[in-house]
Amino acid sequence: MSRWQLTGLGLAAYALGLIATAPATLIDAQLERASAGGLRLADASGTLWSGTGQIEIRDANRSTGVAKHIAWRFRPEHLLRGRLFYEVRLDHAPRHFPLTVSATRIEVEGANINLPAATLGLGVPKLAPLGLTGDMLLHIARLSFGRGTIQGNATLQWRGAGSAFTRISPLGDYELRFEGEGAAVRASLRTLQGPLQLDGQGSWTSGRNPQFQGSARVPPQQQQQLSPLLRMIAVDQGEGRFELLLR
Repeated sequence: MSRWQLTGLGLAAYALGLIATAPATLIDAQLERASAGGLRLADASGTLWSGTGQIEIRDANRSTGVAKHIAWRFRPEHLLRGRLFYEVRLDHAPRHFPLTVSATRIEVEGANINLPAATLGLGVPKLAPLGLTGDMLLHIARLSFGRGTIQGNATLQWRGAGSAFTRISPLGDYELRFEGEGAAVRASLRTLQGPLQLDGQGSWTSGRNPQFQGSARVPPQQQQQLSPLLRMIAVDQGEGRFELLLR
């Protein structure tokens, strides 16, 4: 073997060593860049291949947010298929979900993520002053992201919904379904049960703000208690009907 071949092998081994020991903090830099600061990885430790940290969802001002413990582990056997495969756990859950990274796409499948209702105020600042309460579960059946496109579907269920501005609790249970359709994500809202009936449709396109148009209906016996709350974010159409526009 020539001197140049040995030098090349040495450089390749050195590069692989750098990759293998690359700090987990590099993930934070990539997340911040891709999400314009909306997602961050705090207190990261370990490497790109195995590590832990706190995944943070931040508000529009990037000042407050919701944090979840995250741990990841790389599975090298999937390299033969031309992709990076990770096992990811949130909040020390007993089961992991797979995250796959290829040259053109990132795919998440079979993920269940518990979130506080306050998370809605991070994504939609207009909702933040309402002091929302309740439990939310985000189920990602499959979502694939790549070069300005999103494919797949996910469901967000909000159970025991409530607000600090009304004594009626719970307001109801609701479900928001997401469908990725190329460059756009469509969302549809429906009421599962409860006195406050909500429904609507929304969309989000890469590079634009999300938009949602919906309606709320309140039975006569709850109108006096719930109308002041709804007037904070919606237009009163009379007779317990409200129109809501979020963008």
